[in-house]
Amino acid sequence: MDTITHALFGLVLYRTIDKGIMSKEMKRSLLFTSVVGSEIPDIDVVSQLWDTGGRYMMWHRGITHSVLLIPLWAALLTLLSALFWQIKNLGFLKKLFGLGLLAVFIHDTSDIFNAWGTGYFEPFTQTRLTFGTVPIVDLTIWVIVAGAFLTARFSRLSATRIFRTAACLILLQFASQSLQGYVIYQSMKDQYEQTVLSASFVPGSFQVIGKKPGMIEISEATIWSDPRLIHAIPTNDDADLTPLFAKNPEAKTLYEWAPFVAVVEDEKRLAIFDPRFYSRGESFLYEYIEK
Repeated sequence: MDTITHALFGLVLYRTIDKGIMSKEMKRSLLFTSVVGSEIPDIDVVSQLWDTGGRYMMWHRGITHSVLLIPLWAALLTLLSALFWQIKNLGFLKKLFGLGLLAVFIHDTSDIFNAWGTGYFEPFTQTRLTFGTVPIVDLTIWVIVAGAFLTARFSRLSATRIFRTAACLILLQFASQSLQGYVIYQSMKDQYEQTVLSASFVPGSFQVIGKKPGMIEISEATIWSDPRLIHAIPTNDDADLTPLFAKNPEAKTLYEWAPFVAVVEDEKRLAIFDPRFYSRGESFLYEYIEK
């Protein structure tokens, strides 16, 4: 998910907690743990500063998003909270650790549902786990959260209950999108050697990207209508990519990272791109060399 959505998850998580007679320090530590825990796996963006070998795509959403690191992130957040706000209540620190676990788990797991995917099981495998059933920016989630804040602001209802309801609606959105995506995927996967999904910004609408020998097809699909072919992209599966990888390290990283790529070769250029992000005749994940 995008940075804003992760922050919204953290704020919703914080508002679902019944804080009762907690001290200001306790409340601030809860807010810190909820929001920072919802963002901290994306600290890997700093790797751009020293990436000289074109490996950033493998580092971003890589080991920092591993399920194995969730307890370490939670422990770090708990330690920082204890130091910043001088919290010594062991029982509360245990609850804070649990909140950190949940916040980081939500970040890592929600990222699985969009097309970019994560290294959820690194270091055991570098394969990106991706379902492609929820867009990276899901405006439905933004509407749910905005509605919760407005309701809490202008009504006399319990804010805790309002945000718990919002959390349930967000879960329902993920479940609904994923169920629809699963049905579409199952109905089309046998037509291709490889098949992936990419959710569109319109709820319930998906792109199905399928690879055949020498061809990649992109179709729009919903569970309410028949798939509609929108792009048929030739791919040169027999092209020798060795020169591309030797001169453009980012291309090799993209080849390892993507489920499959389209290969373009003509007299002037040798290139690969990720068809999941294909729009208006090009993909923003595109690497090439001039011949």
